[in-house]
Amino acid sequence: MKFSLSTNWCNRTLETGEEIADKARSLGFDELELGFHTTAAQVEGFRRRLGEIPVGSVHAFCPVPLSAPQGYPELYQLASFDEETRKMAHLQITRNIRFAADIGADCLVLHLGRVMCRGLFRRFDMKRRVKRGAKMVDVAKRELDALVPELEKCKVVLGLENLPYLEGFPAEWEVEAICGEWVRPWFDTGHDFVRIANGWKSVAAPAPVGLHVNDSLGDDDHLAPGAGKVDFESLKSLAEGARHVVFEPNQSVGEGELRAALEFLRRKWGCEQ
Repeated sequence: MKFSLSTNWCNRTLETGEEIADKARSLGFDELELGFHTTAAQVEGFRRRLGEIPVGSVHAFCPVPLSAPQGYPELYQLASFDEETRKMAHLQITRNIRFAADIGADCLVLHLGRVMCRGLFRRFDMKRRVKRGAKMVDVAKRELDALVPELEKCKVVLGLENLPYLEGFPAEWEVEAICGEWVRPWFDTGHDFVRIANGWKSVAAPAPVGLHVNDSLGDDDHLAPGAGKVDFESLKSLAEGARHVVFEPNQSVGEGELRAALEFLRRKWGCEQ
């Protein structure tokens, strides 16, 4: 099993793509995921290191668009009831699909959108979430179908990430209706734990094309694997069936913690070097 490192871990502390790639290799990672904090200036450095550590996946929106003040995975939401918002999202996602293919990645990770579901006194309303989500499925399906020719042309799969809040779309009960050969679920272990802890997960999602590996204590995520309560042993078969297994710790995780976390998962999943 190959392990990848999300550049979000360090691309705000290390300046160049070369430095980030070299750091990932020194820690024992096999591939990179270019995160949504990646700058255009860093991209050329990653290109120069492709022969030593390839890029397996890209997290939209990457590199950070020139119009944006900073990287953010929900700059543009394809799952929206607003037509202009969807048009902008379609344009940016198409650019990211082409960028992923150009740099050698075969998967683009995407936060698809949110379903507003606050009721009286701005409390979360599960009934409203389910009802509005059902309407969103039809909207999202049309938009995703329109992207399939570009995905097929570029040989890039779109991975729809599970999100750690009730508004996150698609939820586990919605994702199968909008997925297909070129649009697949993407599973974040920390996000999943947060959803379970809050009672928002009622069914299992279909097998994902990739995983973001991080830990959680229930009200947070993106800890180093082994530092929280996620049952990684139970996720072994999910990881074995995925095309990409990407460590996505937050930037406060130290190098020593990250090395230990990599060894922890290799032992848990029986893939020690």
